Amino acid sequence: MAIEYMGLSNIQGPLAVIEGVDDTFYEEMVTVTLDSGEKRIGRVIEISGDKAVIQVFEGTSDLSLTNTKTKFMGEPMRLPLSKEMLGRTLDGAGRPIDGLGEYFADEVRDVNGQPINPVSRDYPNNFIQTGISSIDCLATLIRGQKLPIFSGDGMPHDDLAMQIARQAKVVDSDDEKGDKFAIVFAAMGVKHDVANYFKKSFEESGVLGKVVMFLNLSNDPVVERIITPRCALTAAEYLAFKHNMHVLVILTDMTSYAEALREVSSSKGEIPSRKGFPGYLYSDLASLYERAGIIKDAEGSVTQVPILTMPNDDITHPIPDLTGYITEGQIVLGRDLSLKGVYPPVSILPSLSRLMKDGIGEGFTREDHPDLSNQLFAAYSKVEDAKSLASVIGEDELSDMDKKYIAFGRAFDEKFLSQGKDDNRSIAQTLDLGWELLKMLPKSELDRVSDKILDKYYKREK
Repeated sequence: MAIEYMGLSNIQGPLAVIEGVDDTFYEEMVTVTLDSGEKRIGRVIEISGDKAVIQVFEGTSDLSLTNTKTKFMGEPMRLPLSKEMLGRTLDGAGRPIDGLGEYFADEVRDVNGQPINPVSRDYPNNFIQTGISSIDCLATLIRGQKLPIFSGDGMPHDDLAMQIARQAKVVDSDDEKGDKFAIVFAAMGVKHDVANYFKKSFEESGVLGKVVMFLNLSNDPVVERIITPRCALTAAEYLAFKHNMHVLVILTDMTSYAEALREVSSSKGEIPSRKGFPGYLYSDLASLYERAGIIKDAEGSVTQVPILTMPNDDITHPIPDLTGYITEGQIVLGRDLSLKGVYPPVSILPSLSRLMKDGIGEGFTREDHPDLSNQLFAAYSKVEDAKSLASVIGEDELSDMDKKYIAFGRAFDEKFLSQGKDDNRSIAQTLDLGWELLKMLPKSELDRVSDKILDKYYKREK
């Protein structure tokens, strides 16, 4: 039964405290009514005796300590779900903002999701093609995986997110039309021009019909950012496990999410941990990232690509640091490559996908993929060694082999890493391009490739 209370005991930032509360529970939704009759929604985030701390999504401005009415709804936040969500644009709390009105809800689910029994999880081992060579070949995205992108301020992570959303597809499926593949795109704390860029890009590329977009703008309530990824993942789970779709979830920017969490934690007076973030940041991020995966006997899957900007490009910052512990690898964007005009500026050596070994090779991509990937990594590491030596003694003084590696490195950056924002390469094109570059090196240098694969794919032109 919904109970309504009059008045508040305290207001602190986005939080309101009410006393004399009976029989409420954590995460319970509330409706806050102002003097003007305006209604706002919130949820209970802390209970102490007969006191309840309410997180008001639309902010606490204009709330009155004496006349505010608070109604406890007796249920957690729920999101109405329907396949009609595809092609729609929603705000951070899951309300339509595209002017097309409400959609008919097939069912309603708790945005916090349901815990998945670890025993019922299936091991991810199927390849998702993004059309981007540096990712598909060297840090392969596997269906059911969570693979974050570590970026920095001013780098083209928004462009990369859009390119992945436009081009990603499941290549080992019999779904030729892509009807079983969907994108859930959640943007947190983005500016209006960035939000318009996302919407326009989806519309112009013709993929909007398979996208559910959640937009929390920079001038929207900060606390709404905390609920946005949960709404997005709830929609993804519904499409994946109710309608048997393969869903790719792109979350940008997780740094905005974590900073919103820090702000709310500070308002609650909690003792801060590293860099002022709450001590439960790890478990909070895990509650989001671990909602990716494949369930046994289910045809659908949820794959996550969270994007986060590293403050001062510091990969040891708490947000990327904790994210790296929870997820299965990372794609790191390099500032040096970006300044040289390389797009996408994927820094090869610190990037990895821990699950790629089980989703590439014969039966998945192509038999030469594992060996080629290992050889490209090894060759590029020698390029970095040659560059370091050249910075000391000069490039003219390098050995002939070191000069070949320098030339290989330049060609790798220009031809393999660099590609247009609309350049969608198949995995076969990517692998063939890798072999073209390896022809620049003597066969004796290719020590990470088996003789069988080398004889078949390495055909040096005389």
